Amino acid sequence: MVTYRFKYAAYSAYTAFAAVLVSTLLALPSGSYGQEGESGPAIMKDIGSGPGLDASATPEILKHVGIDQKIGASLPLDLKFQDETGTPVELGSYFGEKPVILTLVYYDCPMLCTEVLNGLNRSLAPLNYSIGEEFKVVTVSFDPRETPQLASQKKAVYTQRYGRPGTKAGWHFLTGDASAIDALTETVGFNYVYDETEGQFVHGSAIMIVSPRGTVSHYFFGIEYPSEDVRLALVESSENKLGTVFDQVMLYCFNYDPEQGKYGVAIMNSMRVAGLITLLAMGSFMVVMFKRDRRRKRARRESGKNA
Repeated sequence: MVTYRFKYAAYSAYTAFAAVLVSTLLALPSGSYGQEGESGPAIMKDIGSGPGLDASATPEILKHVGIDQKIGASLPLDLKFQDETGTPVELGSYFGEKPVILTLVYYDCPMLCTEVLNGLNRSLAPLNYSIGEEFKVVTVSFDPRETPQLASQKKAVYTQRYGRPGTKAGWHFLTGDASAIDALTETVGFNYVYDETEGQFVHGSAIMIVSPRGTVSHYFFGIEYPSEDVRLALVESSENKLGTVFDQVMLYCFNYDPEQGKYGVAIMNSMRVAGLITLLAMGSFMVVMFKRDRRRKRARRESGKNA
């Protein structure tokens, strides 16, 4: 398993300006999580409830907020959650055949989580691949107080907004208890703090691509996810169940860069492909010219016989 760390600041998650900052700057070192307290959800063991994001408290809180990339991590697929209807489900029931886009949000978030889901919807809209057909989306609330009713309301909004057949069967909104949430968030390196004074979570923003077997393969940070990068990640994570020959060439020429959270040009591979294309073009040209020359010689011989 390969682990990458990113530093970013989550300045004032309660204003519009902060939503942009938090969504673009990523991943301070991780912390550890405790059990659900009497007055709120699971809180950091070492610092407890955040005292409010005043000037002196913000740095201490933000030391434990961020996302550690854990590419290659295997999700604990036996974790128990509830779906948007209140039915108990295992996380593994959404895996096995198709890649999955995993999003960690909380449904009552006043700002950033909504932007994550909006950004995901914008990213998926141009793709020929559809939720429920080529891939699934699993959205999990990391607030153990939230209910299936709230998850159902959120699902209604986003499935209607996405607007393609099969979306309701392919996009799942889950809730769960603190132990299941902690196990999932720790596995994928999603670290957050609950600010008791403000009654809100301080957290980062990202979506994760997971293989059909439950292996984390890609992270995309912020609230805007390039459609083509997401498409390539789904192809790459699909275990050869998605994509064309052209997609395989694209993946040969473009490599996923975990540090940037996007695909970049693989220079040497691109040069090899360009060289191969050049050779094929030259070979095709020579074949065409050879056939043309033979036709001309045959035509001259036939015209000589007729004379």
